[in-house]
Amino acid sequence: MSEKSTLFILTFAVFTAASPVFAEAGPWEEAEREMRLVLSEAYYRFVAGDVHGAVDLVNEAYTERYLGDFEKNVRSIISPARAENIDDWFNYVKASLTAGKSQSEMREDFNQLNHLLSVTARRLDGKEEPVASGRNWKKISDEMGALLKEAASLYAASDGAGAKGKVDAAYFQFYEKTGFERVTLSRISGARAAKVEYQFSFIKRAINEKAPPQEVKAGLDDLAAWLSEDAEQLDGRKESAVVVFLEALLIIVREGFEAILIVGAIIAYLLKSGNKKRVRPVYWGSLAALAMSVVMAWVLNQITSVSGGRNQEIIEGSVMLLAVAVLFYVSNWMVSKSEAEAWASYIEGKAQAAITKGSMFSLAFAAFLAVFREGAETILFYQALLAGVETYTSMIWLGLGLGSVALVVIYILIRALSVKLPLKPFFLGTGALLFLMSVTFTGNGIKELQEGNVIPATPLPGIPSVDILGLYPTMETFIPQAALLAVTAATFVIQLKRAKNAARKAAEKSA
Repeated sequence: MSEKSTLFILTFAVFTAASPVFAEAGPWEEAEREMRLVLSEAYYRFVAGDVHGAVDLVNEAYTERYLGDFEKNVRSIISPARAENIDDWFNYVKASLTAGKSQSEMREDFNQLNHLLSVTARRLDGKEEPVASGRNWKKISDEMGALLKEAASLYAASDGAGAKGKVDAAYFQFYEKTGFERVTLSRISGARAAKVEYQFSFIKRAINEKAPPQEVKAGLDDLAAWLSEDAEQLDGRKESAVVVFLEALLIIVREGFEAILIVGAIIAYLLKSGNKKRVRPVYWGSLAALAMSVVMAWVLNQITSVSGGRNQEIIEGSVMLLAVAVLFYVSNWMVSKSEAEAWASYIEGKAQAAITKGSMFSLAFAAFLAVFREGAETILFYQALLAGVETYTSMIWLGLGLGSVALVVIYILIRALSVKLPLKPFFLGTGALLFLMSVTFTGNGIKELQEGNVIPATPLPGIPSVDILGLYPTMETFIPQAALLAVTAATFVIQLKRAKNAARKAAEKSA
């Protein structure tokens, strides 16, 4: 027997020993064995020095063996999170092959992937899953720590560009791409995620400004320590059915409330004015918006999957800042209609114009815009939630279902009571909330652009990170928010005065 053949047999034996016993294998376990054979050959190629051949074989195992029925069943029977986990491990192993790792390190990586595939196949065959196969956050944090250590060495050797590249690789290829950022935000805190993200930005700023090597190294050491702490906390936490349910419930209620509010107000007027037949176009407009939301969510997914990394942050930040302008306009409109007479005149004019012209398009389009603005974002939120949940997927659907019921109840209450409720405080409160959202979106949008290396990040001591308010400790986020807040306050006062003057003139005219 040749030396190469012996090596391959020993390699396959190592992988087999690391996996469950073969006895009474089911159909999916048989499929998993085929993948393991290909991955064993890939490791053999790596040991023999053929790195490109090893990568090609890992690609073969993924595209020809995993993708297709295996992946579809993992996604539908177990969870989307498991499918994403397997995808990540295939990508991770391919990246590791070209990263100059030792044979023992690569053997461990291959064994991890094979173990994940093995327990997944057993689950698909209806057998007990011997151990949890969740993502190993400590391993990912160690990879980031290694890159940050390399960055410190490169910077000490006067290679600033190389050091910054390593920091970017740690952020875009690991912290963001593996979901470390998102899971930190949802399961630890938004403040912690913001603290870590800004440490990445502050280090890159220090590198650009040619700070002393010891200062950069201290920042990198702090960042690596925080990542390790977060990984240990994440690996030690178990999913909670209650938490998953509440997350799913709050998404649909939070995102759907504004649309329900606007559509409900239009329908309430039509019913009160005796135009019940004209309600149907409003419903059709809402349904059309839901369909278009699905299309828009797909488009956004395609954009971010193609651009990825830095470009994804730029796209998200730009969209967020665009939303600021829309929110500011809508909030101004809400405040301007805060007087009952002004609102009644506006809605009656719009509705009657549509009715007298016999046009159903106006009301349908108004409903369409109200629903479409929130629909695509809601879908993306649920996609992210599904990708991050391993065990309690059913609780997501329960939260979505009960949240939808809650929105129906809210709609019925709005339709029945909105005509009787005092409209001035109602619209003033709504306008103020949208003003606040525009300030929040300003901070979040600039933060995304900072993460994409478009805008620098200058530390601002004494300012806490409050993710829900979009408040972050940098000059570039705080100053625009303060300016917008000042403009908002002035606009609020001006709109109130205009509304009062309009109401006074209307009262004088009627007298």
